[in-house]
Amino acid sequence: MKTFSIKKENVIRDWWIIDAKDKTLGRLASRIAIILRGKHKPEFTPHIDNGDFVIVINADKVRLTGKKVEQKLYRHHSGYPGGLKEIPLSKKMKKDPEGVIIHAVSGMLPKNKLGRKMIKKLKVYPGENYPHQAQKPKKLELGG
Repeated sequence: MKTFSIKKENVIRDWWIIDAKDKTLGRLASRIAIILRGKHKPEFTPHIDNGDFVIVINADKVRLTGKKVEQKLYRHHSGYPGGLKEIPLSKKMKKDPEGVIIHAVSGMLPKNKLGRKMIKKLKVYPGENYPHQAQKPKKLELGG
């Protein structure tokens, strides 16, 4: 018996649409990461990007548990002395709700060229409208 390894020419990509309304952020992000990586397919190959495209709508209505809204901070550093910037989650959700989901999902993908290619297949929108009707995305139901 030989191990099957898919070639990148044979990859078939589907489009999925996920409604983030009242979904927990971490559980939603882990499910999205699995689909972007292609681990839900029987022909999963770790070194090939055979994941699907994911459209997330209602990103501004995602749910957070516990006291994360008040306590969680997003930090980044400019590289200069005193260049640490901290943004609370509550402020980031008002300003950039798409960025919160993208940040959560990218933390669950590989930290290499393959991961950077995978995150480009994620399309996040704050409301109901999205410009990908021509791709005929299939609705993906997730648990609470």
